[in-house]
Amino acid sequence: MKPAHCRSALAVLALGAAIAVCLWSQAWAETRYFPIPTASTTRNDGNDAGLIVPTLITKPDGDLQYVMAPMFVVNSIVGARGSLNVFRYDTGGREMRFIGSFTERIERKLVFSYIDPAFSNGRYSFSVGASFFKNATSRFWGISQQTTESDETNYTAREGRAYWTFGVYLNEVTQVSVGQRFREVRVQRGGTDLPFTAERFTTDGIQGATILGHRVTFLYDTRDSLVTPTDGTQVTAYAELNQNLQNGDNPVFYRYALEMKKLFPSESKRLILVVRGNVQTTFGRQVPFYERSSLGGQNNLRGYGVDRFIDDQLLALNIEQRIHVMRTRITNVIADFEVAPFVDIGKVFNTFRKHQFRDYVVTPGIGFRGIVRPNVVGRVDYGYSSEGGAVFAGLDFPF
Repeated sequence: MKPAHCRSALAVLALGAAIAVCLWSQAWAETRYFPIPTASTTRNDGNDAGLIVPTLITKPDGDLQYVMAPMFVVNSIVGARGSLNVFRYDTGGREMRFIGSFTERIERKLVFSYIDPAFSNGRYSFSVGASFFKNATSRFWGISQQTTESDETNYTAREGRAYWTFGVYLNEVTQVSVGQRFREVRVQRGGTDLPFTAERFTTDGIQGATILGHRVTFLYDTRDSLVTPTDGTQVTAYAELNQNLQNGDNPVFYRYALEMKKLFPSESKRLILVVRGNVQTTFGRQVPFYERSSLGGQNNLRGYGVDRFIDDQLLALNIEQRIHVMRTRITNVIADFEVAPFVDIGKVFNTFRKHQFRDYVVTPGIGFRGIVRPNVVGRVDYGYSSEGGAVFAGLDFPF
């Protein structure tokens, strides 16, 4: 799916309104319509102004079942955009999503996904999804961490994706899964005045790619919630073999990754220290630049835009202190609000053989969170960097 765009501090208003809407609708167990003005500005994606009209449908017991959110915005780069977002939530963690949007210039998006983490009475997990999109504001600075702001180029990422995953629970906290993914990428002229990536770089992937990937994943997860955890540990390790079907000899490349998350709550859980470590390696022949390891974006190195640093290997450490500020009750719904100072540390590089304890990029920052447990999280994160920092808004924790 297309990565979430960086949002400005103006998105705080829309985020707060969305949380209030969710609280109200759950409390009254009805269908509600709430027009919400929205505005944002980002370095990569320009200025947005428009209107979102969420429709929230709850069950009689107050649990949220559907969110349908038509949206109309005008963007300074790609023009007017109309979109429809539909989300369905069921018991057992099952979730279905559909997103469709059409933009005046270049951009298009269709996304469908379905996940059932307790398939067949909890013995298996299953997920499937597909998407097509054109992102006219994608950026590329070149390979390595030594790239500078002056290296910035723009392209339209025209992509089709599909995937499936099937997992078997070995016990209550351990799962092994297999899956495949398909990704077709075409690099086309972008929507900004920046140099076109294909005219500045000749790195692998500029000519496009058709990737078929095969993955085996090991998951150990003792967290007390999938969406809004307060305690526990998660370890994810995977190995992936990928083929680029576009080239005649189908060159193969590999990706291995290990990610560890640990939550350290205080006795009252008003303070929760969250630590995540991540190591990833990619190697093989003719690896497209958008298939390599990258840092930057809403979930790591939050002081930079998406994919700011790209190379073969990645090391990252994220530390976040979630501090409970306030709890409020609206009828039968409880909302928690948090402040979360954080520091993100990471580097990308081309070999593990040298300099593993130097040249790390550090981005401190602060986040603001609104939580309706167990399935709603709204956040705004600001990360500082030497390139001016970045603001991200989303409906989940960064990790």
